[in-house]
Amino acid sequence: AEKNLKLEEKITVLQQQNEELRARIEQNTIITRQLSEENANLQEYVEKEVEEKKRLSRTNEELLWKLQEGDVTSPKKLARTSPTSLYQCSSEDSSPAKVRTLRQ
Repeated sequence: AEKNLKLEEKITVLQQQNEELRARIEQNTIITRQLSEENANLQEYVEKEVEEKKRLSRTNEELLWKLQEGDVTSPKKLARTSPTSLYQCSSEDSSPAKVRTLRQ
């Protein structure tokens, strides 16, 4: 009877541990899903940024080519606007996201 009582106590302890582990697994599953979703969103964001960078690079190349070829539609506008005054970078961060066009 004493051995039986000890075994029942051990069963109770093991069942509690089992429930705790199940709860941890469930919590980890939730966190894993959230991280997977966040990762997918970040990958999508990076892809969009890469495409935007490519687009801006193509636009920049096209504008440089037009300047070199003299294919300018408004010489007065270019005379008023120097390349350095077209863009202003914030002093904290000069990443492309922080560059903005100034209106003249």
